[in-house]
Amino acid sequence: MPRIFSKKGDRKVLNAWAFYDWANSVYPLVISSSVFPIYYGALFLDDLYIEVFGFNFKNTALISFLTAFAFVILSFITPLLSGIADYLGNKKTFLKFFCYLGSISCIGLYWFDLENIYIGLLFYFLALISFWASLVFYNSYLPDIAYKEQQDYISAKGYAMGYIGSVILLIFNLVMVLYPSSFGIDGDGAELIAMKYSFVSVGLWWIICSQYTFYHLPNLIKKRKIIKDIIFNGFKELKEVWDEVKEITVIKKFLIAFFIYSSALQTVLLIATYFGEQEIIWPEGEKTIGLIVSILLIQLIATFGAMFTAKLSEKLGNIHTLVILNLFWAILCVGAYFITKPLEFYIAAGLVGLVMGGIQALSRSTFSKMIPETNNTTSYFSFYDVSQKVSIVIGMTLFAFIDQITGSMRNSILVFLFIFLAGAFLLKRIKIKNV
Repeated sequence: MPRIFSKKGDRKVLNAWAFYDWANSVYPLVISSSVFPIYYGALFLDDLYIEVFGFNFKNTALISFLTAFAFVILSFITPLLSGIADYLGNKKTFLKFFCYLGSISCIGLYWFDLENIYIGLLFYFLALISFWASLVFYNSYLPDIAYKEQQDYISAKGYAMGYIGSVILLIFNLVMVLYPSSFGIDGDGAELIAMKYSFVSVGLWWIICSQYTFYHLPNLIKKRKIIKDIIFNGFKELKEVWDEVKEITVIKKFLIAFFIYSSALQTVLLIATYFGEQEIIWPEGEKTIGLIVSILLIQLIATFGAMFTAKLSEKLGNIHTLVILNLFWAILCVGAYFITKPLEFYIAAGLVGLVMGGIQALSRSTFSKMIPETNNTTSYFSFYDVSQKVSIVIGMTLFAFIDQITGSMRNSILVFLFIFLAGAFLLKRIKIKNV
C-alpha cells in the first residue's frame, strides 16, 4: 500500500528525501570521477587504441564519444519524462526505475573488460543515463514536499550527506584497491579485481540506501486521464520558455554565455581523471593512490571554493565574478597543457577544486535572479538543465574529436582555453544591475 502523504514540510519526509543524496552520490564520485577512469586506463596499458563498431578509437576518445551520446539521449528524454511525470504525478515510479537500472548497471561494470567491451560500454551508458535521469525526478520532488523557507536548508543537507556518504565509500574502495589481500583478493591483477568489486559496492550502496527514501517519500499520483498530449508536454513547456527568453535580452545573453563556457567546464570535470591517468608520469605504484587523492583534494577544496566565490560575488556582483572565474579556468587550461609531474597535477587539482563548485553554483543562482516573476519557474530551470546537457554533448564531442585526430588529450584541453575566453567575453557584454 502506498504511504499517505501527511502534510507538506514534514520533517521525516524531508530527511528521507535528502538521504537519497547519500545513496546516489557514490556514482559520480566513485564511478565517474575516480575508480572507473583508473580501471579503464589500466585496460589499455599495451595499446591505447581499440576497434569498436568498425572504427579504430583511441580509448579516451571512445569513452568521450559514448558520454556525449548519452547526454544526447538525456537531452531528449529529460523533458519527455518530466512532462509525463508532472502530469501524472508518478515521480516516485520513475525515480525507482532509474535508481534500480543505475544500480544494476554499476554492478554490471564488474564484467567490463576488453573481451566484453560491448556489454561493458552498455552498462557504462545505462549507469550514466540512469543517474542523470533520476536526478530530474528527485529534484522535482523538493517543491512538492518542502515550503520555500525549508528548501535551501534541506537541499544543502542533501548535498552534505551525499558528499559524506560518497567519500566514505571512496575511502573504503581505496583501501580495498591498495590492500586487496586484506579483503581476500589475491593473485595477479588483484588491484583490478578490487576495482571491479568497487563497482559492485556502488550498485549495492545505491540500491540499499535508497530504500529509506522510497519508504518515506510520498506517492503524488494524480488521477488524470492519459492523453497523447502529455508525451510532448515537456517539449511544449521548453518552447514556451524559449519564446519568453527571446524577448528578455539579458537572459538570452546569459544563456548563450553559459552554454559556451559550460561545454568546456563540464567536459574538463568529466575527463580530469582520464587526463591524470594517461598524461601524468607517475612513479611506479603511485598512480592509483595519486589519482584518488587528487579527487579527494578537489572535493575538499570545492566546499571552501564555493564559499569564497559567494563572498566574492557579494562584493563584485555575479556577472563580474563569473568573468573572473572563466579567465581563471582559461589559465588552468594553459597550465594543464604543460603539466607532467604528480606534484603539478596535485596543484592543478587543488586549483580546480577552488573554482569548480563556485562557478556551477553561481551560474545557477545568477540565472535564478534573472527569471521574471512567474509561476513557471520549473520550466525555466528545465530549459537551463537541457541547455547544460546539450553543451556537454558539444564539449565532449569536440574533446573526443581532437583527442582522436591528434592522439593527445593536451591538445583538446588547450582548445578549451579559447572557449573559456569566449565565455568571459560574452559575460562581459551583459549589463544588468544588482546581479
